[in-house]
Amino acid sequence: MALWSGRFEGDVDAFTQSFGASLGVDKVMYKQDIAGSLAHARMLAACGIISDADAGQIVAGLKRIEEQIDAGSFVFDVADEDIHMAIEKALIEDIGDAGARLHTGRSRNDQAATDTRLYAKALNALLMERNCALRHALLDVAIAHPGLIMPGYTHLQHAQPVLFAHHMLAYFWMFCRDFARLKYAYNAADVSPLGCAALAGTSYPLDRNMTAEELGFASVSPNSLDAVSDRDYILDLEYACAVSMVHLSRLCEELVLWSSTEFGFITLSDSFSTGSSIMPQKKNPDFAELIRGKTGRVVGDLVAMLVTLKALPLAYNKDLQEDKEGCFDATETLASSLHCMAGMIAGMQVHAEVLYSQAKKGFSAATDVADYLVRKGLPFRQAHEIVGGLVLLCEKQGCGLEDLGLADFQQACGLFEADIMGLLELEAVVAARATFGGTGYEAVAMQLEGAKQRLAKDSAQL
Repeated sequence: MALWSGRFEGDVDAFTQSFGASLGVDKVMYKQDIAGSLAHARMLAACGIISDADAGQIVAGLKRIEEQIDAGSFVFDVADEDIHMAIEKALIEDIGDAGARLHTGRSRNDQAATDTRLYAKALNALLMERNCALRHALLDVAIAHPGLIMPGYTHLQHAQPVLFAHHMLAYFWMFCRDFARLKYAYNAADVSPLGCAALAGTSYPLDRNMTAEELGFASVSPNSLDAVSDRDYILDLEYACAVSMVHLSRLCEELVLWSSTEFGFITLSDSFSTGSSIMPQKKNPDFAELIRGKTGRVVGDLVAMLVTLKALPLAYNKDLQEDKEGCFDATETLASSLHCMAGMIAGMQVHAEVLYSQAKKGFSAATDVADYLVRKGLPFRQAHEIVGGLVLLCEKQGCGLEDLGLADFQQACGLFEADIMGLLELEAVVAARATFGGTGYEAVAMQLEGAKQRLAKDSAQL
């Protein structure tokens, strides 16, 4: 019979017992559950609610159970429903009445919320660590290619040349924002609900600050109804995971394109590629594709949690048992994906000569030619039209702007002088983007220093 069976004449049948159980999912939180029970037992004794002797037995018994689970010798039974009941039942079987006093002033509602918050904090900490490792890899590859020029794109068409380091740093800053979201989710979970009991608090004189301090929470929840029904911190975590996976997916898409024969910008290491069962020549970017594919799962986990919470009345409802599986899936998927991506970035070979040669294509100096005329006093729209005509001329002749002669430029507009020829070089086009945040050499050097400082600051929070 279940620990709550006193009001019932019969037991739950086998199917509903299995259907209602969450043990298969929440047993991973056994350390958090035991930590919460240890803190609760010590607090009950300190407040004179249970005896020191009972508290001592409870503490010793819980530690024995933890050792058994660590060793893999603890037998889980689906009839126990969840990790909370499994541990409490084992404790009572081990130490008797003292174990039955552990649940004084506590409900599974605040107990489950406490465990989940502690586990969410641990998950956030792991993800922040993996996030920093990926950003370190991105920073390293940017530093390794300080002056390498590549084509920049809009609409996947050649637009303007940029530094390869600038492109890598674009992802670095995306993942900086992801770190901030993870840190926010960590802080959202860092509130203790222990002592709120089922929904209304308890008549026992508990010291909630004592348990919060022992468990490492930054504060205690101010409202018992909200405390046992709040899962916003899980939404925050799953949202952070979903956005980060979207960023990873964008980077994966570029790695897939860049490693293709058509682009040839990079070669992924053998450790992060696979072959074909029929075509001996193939080297497939399977792991980049897999991360891209897993993004949908994590977005789905977020949507599922939003729908679960929609229209739930206060306070606790069994629906909230569905809070963990998607959260655990989202965080595990992101943690693995971040680790995989860091390896791909660190091990990929960058083909500098291909990037540079491709940057010369697509009339990437066209905007600079138009800006040249604007500096001569011509309105931009007129300059835009003139340069468009020059591009059309190049297309008809099968050449680039740099292949035109000065006479071609002067025939298009009398404002062109000999100095226009020097502005057509890729290095000049890149160097001209000297504004803060731009792709100019000095701007990117400054950005690299800022990125190093940001990574050091974030790493110090781990």
